Amino acid sequence: MKTSSLKEWTYEEFMSLPEGGPFRYEIIDGELCMTPSPSPRHQEISRNLLRVIDVFLLQKNLGKIFAAPCDVVFSKDPLQVVDPDLLFVSKEHLSIIGEKNIQGVPDLTVEILSPTTATSDRRVKHSLYERFGVPEYWIVDPATNTIQVFRLVDGHYPAPIEYGKSDRLESPLFPGLSIPLSEVFSS
Repeated sequence: MKTSSLKEWTYEEFMSLPEGGPFRYEIIDGELCMTPSPSPRHQEISRNLLRVIDVFLLQKNLGKIFAAPCDVVFSKDPLQVVDPDLLFVSKEHLSIIGEKNIQGVPDLTVEILSPTTATSDRRVKHSLYERFGVPEYWIVDPATNTIQVFRLVDGHYPAPIEYGKSDRLESPLFPGLSIPLSEVFSS
């Protein structure tokens, strides 16, 4: 992850950054972070997970799921803007969906590891999501075909539940959904 620590960015400056292109932008503790576009494997996993959850959500009307790029603004002072690979906003919290971004805490954030983001996803974003109270955080590892699920308990993420390619992932956020990870990790 490339960062610029020359200055603390404002929300207005962040919104003036170019859309698209070879980089994704985030602001963590006021510092600009840029990452290269994800790999095709990363995008396949994202698409497969999105498809399974989205079909379920359309049937059950439980909320909305978004794929990157979709900015989540946790705070403007200091500026905290992240772009998770996937995020879910439950029906009860749809009011945080703004015209340009998500203004508040989603019910779920999902980060799919890449060589350039793995350390940040496991440490920096883990800490940030915990600090802002994201109820559930998934770390998807394409190298090991695993998903670690962190669920907030008393303001902290205890040790994760880990699921492998042969498992089915279930979450209280999606009652009745059992996600076959063999389909998520298929190419």
